[in-house]
Amino acid sequence: MPIKYIHREHLDEEKYNQCIDTSIQSKIYAFSWYLDTVCDQWAVLVLNDYEAVMPVPWRKKYGFKYVHQPLWVLQLGIFSRIESINEQEFIKKLSSCFKFIELRFNIENSIQKINSLSSINEFQYLHLEDSYEILLNKFNRNRKRELKKAIQANLRTLWGDQPEKLIALFEKNIGGRINKISKEDYRKLKALIKLIISKGLGEVLTIYDHEERPVASGFFLFHKHKVTELVCATDLKNRHNGANTFLIDRALFKYQNSFEIFDFGGSSMKSIAKYYKSFGAGTYQYLFLKVNRLPFILRLFKS
Repeated sequence: MPIKYIHREHLDEEKYNQCIDTSIQSKIYAFSWYLDTVCDQWAVLVLNDYEAVMPVPWRKKYGFKYVHQPLWVLQLGIFSRIESINEQEFIKKLSSCFKFIELRFNIENSIQKINSLSSINEFQYLHLEDSYEILLNKFNRNRKRELKKAIQANLRTLWGDQPEKLIALFEKNIGGRINKISKEDYRKLKALIKLIISKGLGEVLTIYDHEERPVASGFFLFHKHKVTELVCATDLKNRHNGANTFLIDRALFKYQNSFEIFDFGGSSMKSIAKYYKSFGAGTYQYLFLKVNRLPFILRLFKS
């Protein structure tokens, strides 16, 4: 059977979510409830009777529908319950439906570049099979020094803190450095975190200094054997106390016995990747698919 393009309103949610949950590539970002919260619009490419699926977040501008990577979604791509899936057929079908595409695939999908616009991006994982003491020993010299600063500064941890504290810290210190984060994006993030917490699939950790000021905060997301730092922020005017290193250290301490992998959320930016690797993390790759077949006059609206 050919791959079908199914609009969100016509989706068989039960079969779709079952495919995501039991797929080889299973990721929490692909469940219908997650995408409903963060996407303006989305559809799905479906093989046979939900044997394999590919969620497709899209928007419309200048009369053209285009595929975009939503904020707060780290990986998408193709999800299948069997190994012998022709990924190129999904990409061919997607390209026949949209003239402009920007989409992150997942680590289990092929990383073969489709065209000159596509790229191979990186993110960082830390395997948690070792004890906390062994994990700590793998921290580099800078991380160990920052951790000592945090202990000397008498920083306090608060698990289960309110999402508003994290979002305010992120917006003040990180948001201004990232292009095109809107108030609506922050609204979606707040709704997403609250929904995930209500499902028991994540929690907020905030680090406070001795004056009870929040100096670092992160939201940790759970799915099967993996915990992911989805969003984090540090007070950039108060970085002398090792708060961000302490944040990650306390998360590793808590989650080491419950999960197999700690996902840092990842970055191809050398400075961020270097920071994550300083905790002993390894680097992994995924395909960032880019296609631009818009009419020439519109090609510059997205680059």
